[in-house]
Amino acid sequence: MNPDSDSFSTTPSVGRLIQHLVSVAVLLATIFITFSPRLFLGDFGATILALLTPQPVSDVSGAATRQAIRIGIVSGHWSNSEDQGAVCEDGTTEAAVNYKIASLAAQMLEAQGYTVDLLQEFDSRLQGYRAAALVSIHNDSCVDQGPDASGYKVVAALGTHDRNLANRLVACLTDRYGRTTGLKFHPGSITRDMTEYHAFDEIDPATTAAIIETGFLYRDYQLLTTQPGLVAQGVVNGILCFLRNENVDLNFRP
Repeated sequence: MNPDSDSFSTTPSVGRLIQHLVSVAVLLATIFITFSPRLFLGDFGATILALLTPQPVSDVSGAATRQAIRIGIVSGHWSNSEDQGAVCEDGTTEAAVNYKIASLAAQMLEAQGYTVDLLQEFDSRLQGYRAAALVSIHNDSCVDQGPDASGYKVVAALGTHDRNLANRLVACLTDRYGRTTGLKFHPGSITRDMTEYHAFDEIDPATTAAIIETGFLYRDYQLLTTQPGLVAQGVVNGILCFLRNENVDLNFRP
């Protein structure tokens, strides 16, 4: 075999390969230069991205992105000696139930790689608090109010800064919490104490916030006190739905 002849015959294919590689490199460079997450995430993504800190370019696992997203969890009545919330005949307090659920929810979100602040009812950090989402966890009465006094409710602030984002957070929490726990949505007992919740006026207007009462301490006592992990998972699923911009079935009625 003639080495010179063989070398000459492969030259065109090598040239074409180099040409293809150059073309691909130019195309990729154009894509990366013009890429914007807002094109994929819309207004929701723009708001979330505004809350992120700079991320290491070497991280390809997504962990840096999650760590940059801050989430606030308020444990209702926690560290409020003057008001423990609802109190049951056996001495169980709403504050204690709320704290168990809230702390578990915070741990679950941290395990996913997010930055989480577990906040007291009147936490000084609430002043100007800035995060992708803030959810305050509470529960309803431990007094028998009839067979219909069972279920959960979710609401955002009446004067919320971005109604679309607030509605999305409420929709995600309502949908995912109901699916996870099996409890029914109980909108008839939403009060001004929820819609005018004090923390809504303290946090940064850019923080999307909602309050959830995860059940009635009388009718739903068994679930709330013996399965706090399931209750916390329902809250977490709702928050993740919001952060990930997941689909919500608007026809679903838990």
